[in-house]
Amino acid sequence: MDQPDRLDAFRQYRPLLFAIAYRMLSSVADAEDMVQETFIRWQQASDGAIHSAKAYLSSIITRLCIDYLRSARVRREQYVGTWLPEPISTPATTDPAQSAELADTLSTAFLLLLETLSPVERAVFLLREAFDYDYDTIGTIVDKRPENCRQIVRRAKRHLSTQRPRFEPSQQRQEQLVHQFLRACHAGDFHGLMALLSEDITIATDGGGKARAIPRPLQGAAKVARFLLTIRKQKPADTIYQIQGVNGQPGILTYVDRRLFSVATFGFDAEHIRAIFIVNNPDKLACVEESLDGAPRCRRDAISIPGSQDAPEAVKTPGMTH
Repeated sequence: MDQPDRLDAFRQYRPLLFAIAYRMLSSVADAEDMVQETFIRWQQASDGAIHSAKAYLSSIITRLCIDYLRSARVRREQYVGTWLPEPISTPATTDPAQSAELADTLSTAFLLLLETLSPVERAVFLLREAFDYDYDTIGTIVDKRPENCRQIVRRAKRHLSTQRPRFEPSQQRQEQLVHQFLRACHAGDFHGLMALLSEDITIATDGGGKARAIPRPLQGAAKVARFLLTIRKQKPADTIYQIQGVNGQPGILTYVDRRLFSVATFGFDAEHIRAIFIVNNPDKLACVEESLDGAPRCRRDAISIPGSQDAPEAVKTPGMTH
């Protein structure tokens, strides 16, 4: 395969490679680094080693991500405060099936669940469940027998199912809950918030030592509601909010002095908000930041799916998130 052909093949599969790496690492910057390293190794590979460009490239990036995760666990243990995945903007779609599929493998809650798997378990599970690779290919990528990969997927699904809600609301219901949540916070409506939150709701904030954040997650509807209403009073009167797609679900972007201040994403059960994840760390905001007219500053089309181009809702209210 000559160099122009290799470049064309890499360009063809680059969105797939980024999609794998982001789900493995929960970081846009780290995923981009893995994609660039994959390109270097792809250029250096001998023709005899390449039987399928897709399989070879997938193998390179998966192995790079596994190695990176093994070292990243140490770094994340040293992270200041709560570590949360880096949010990424995902445009809306009118196709319910596409929305559900995107949220299933991209939501903040799901990415956090993946953190409970070992790097190899995470790779095998994602390659099978998110990208539909066959077990023979997965086995070659992670250097395991196909039968072992099947067992890994079964164990991972069983493990993850015990930590996920049995029923989750539709995309439309999620949007309703987020809109109601924003209105209740704006109105300072404690009882309205309580009606939207599950009894055991958890809220976590990620400042990374570079922005204000609570040192550890809070749990319980009353504690979380009081926290939200306390923080609401601390924001400037010209604080602006946008509701838009983040990690496959409706999220809230908060702007202070016309600069992106935080991104909130949510976990849901059948009828309530069961988790709130707020990223304040400025290093993690670049790929959801948009100008206030809706123009994107940073998007990754490997994550996006074509759909509605409606501008995100903008709400100007006293402060809500921390």
